Amino acid sequence: MKIMVTGGLGFIGQALGAKLQSLGHEVVLIDSLTPQIHGALPVLNPPKGVNVVRLDIRDIARHADLVDGCGAIYHLAAETGTAQSMYRVQEYVAVNELGTAALIEAIASVSRRPKRVILASSRSVYGEGAYIAPNQPELLIQPDPRTPAQLAESVWEPRARDGTSLQAVATPESLPFSPGSIYAATKASQELLLRAAGPALGFKPIILRFQNVYGEGQSLQNPYTGIISIFFNRARQGMTIPVYEDGLESRDFIHIRDIVDGLVTALEADLPDGATMNLGAGAPTTVLELVDQLLKSSNLSVPVQVTGQYRVGDIRHCFADLTLARSLLGFEPKMTLAEGLSRFCNWAGSQPVHEDKLDEAAAELRARKLMGD
Repeated sequence: MKIMVTGGLGFIGQALGAKLQSLGHEVVLIDSLTPQIHGALPVLNPPKGVNVVRLDIRDIARHADLVDGCGAIYHLAAETGTAQSMYRVQEYVAVNELGTAALIEAIASVSRRPKRVILASSRSVYGEGAYIAPNQPELLIQPDPRTPAQLAESVWEPRARDGTSLQAVATPESLPFSPGSIYAATKASQELLLRAAGPALGFKPIILRFQNVYGEGQSLQNPYTGIISIFFNRARQGMTIPVYEDGLESRDFIHIRDIVDGLVTALEADLPDGATMNLGAGAPTTVLELVDQLLKSSNLSVPVQVTGQYRVGDIRHCFADLTLARSLLGFEPKMTLAEGLSRFCNWAGSQPVHEDKLDEAAAELRARKLMGD
């Protein structure tokens, strides 16, 4: 079938487009090629045989012919990055929410509409995710986002409202929205827009909430997202790796190959309207554990400094409950973190060295009181 991928020249979009093209689909990749991700002079290496269109997602309603006849649309186009979203508010809302609205408007204006729209959403919509209290392990608790005052006092771990200590557990899709950043709020809005439009326009919305995706093809020059690429870029230049908070904050890291497998399976799977599923590795890894494995995989040795710094809007822990994805998609992540990081380091080591801009990005956040020491 003809398939459109918005954000199609991004990290995930290119990998997905190549896979879809190899399966015999006619693929159209839409991308605005933002400088922060692609550089001032983008170097393009799209999959052979795909149609590439440079277009801001907000303008797609004026180019609805691109949508006409698509059997499915993967909607990946978005501004990403928790911290940056807290001061580039209009840009994030415009690209993520109005861009999704423009896509829906384009679908509404054509006669041959897609049968399903698959959204790349985010685990950030859960806020701090799921926890339990030791005395009530059967009850899921969703703590409030950590406040700037708590972070300034190095109170890293979320607590219940009565002050009880909590333990992070796998986050299920049943947990309600609790966005702790503008980025997270816009991802929740994308979900709601597609769910509202689907029944009226005849397409099935499918929501996939990604955890932290990494791997070959990831941007090595964006200082706001992708800690694996940021850390590698610094390590290969002999620079210290700074670890925020106490280094025990954890994330769920999933390799690009596993994400693409989940996305492709969602194209043909028998799914209910509005099906919403987590895609992740299903296990937490602390940032210190990540750094240790990254340095082993890259054969690099640099100082690691736990700084106690923090960014407003960051979460402490979140990892995916994969029960629904296993049930509905037969999804099972195959790539271990050690194997995935080895593949990433082998690829990244062959790429040009980029100027590190992490300190510059941190200074920008600090000036806006969105980062503390």
